[in-house]
Amino acid sequence: MRKIDIIFAILSGWGVAWLVSSLLKDFGIYIKFLSLILAIGLPILALIGLWISYLIGKKFLFVFQVAKFLLIGVLATLVDLSVFKLLGVIFLGTAFTNLVFKGASFLVATFAKYWGNKFWAFENMEKEGMGKEITQFYVVTAISLGINVGIFSLIVNKIGPQFGTPPATWNTIGILIAAIVVSVWNFLGYKFIVFKK
Repeated sequence: MRKIDIIFAILSGWGVAWLVSSLLKDFGIYIKFLSLILAIGLPILALIGLWISYLIGKKFLFVFQVAKFLLIGVLATLVDLSVFKLLGVIFLGTAFTNLVFKGASFLVATFAKYWGNKFWAFENMEKEGMGKEITQFYVVTAISLGINVGIFSLIVNKIGPQFGTPPATWNTIGILIAAIVVSVWNFLGYKFIVFKK
């Protein structure tokens, strides 16, 4: 494994720790000791998981690619969630809706995801043909935008908060579920259409 692999694994682990701690706070659960365990334990688990996928990837390359793709996805989801919340704070009380914020946050996260997937997950270092590649990336992503926002809308607007969950927390749950579903589509599209070698 390279240094960049270790760095992304640790950052992803910290990101998930922050996300889980944030969700627990949204539910009114805050245990300082648990947050500390998550902040230490999840980066270690991410690193171990990436190392195992690296070993398996020596025989089956796609396994290591999936692991790196998932870590990029975790970081992109954190960007998505952060931008969504930031837009909500900036434009509080305006006519913009959660769906507008969700679409914008998804596009910002996708921009970051392109570079991570191109150069790290799929290790496509070629500069030639990047215009076509970026176009393909955004076509695959545009489809996933529809899937992502559609699932988010279904969960937030049609199903609505369940079991007394606060609306802000339900929005976060909607974002996470949408991200998981879209990950499958994105991996297949990026691997076999955009970054194919």
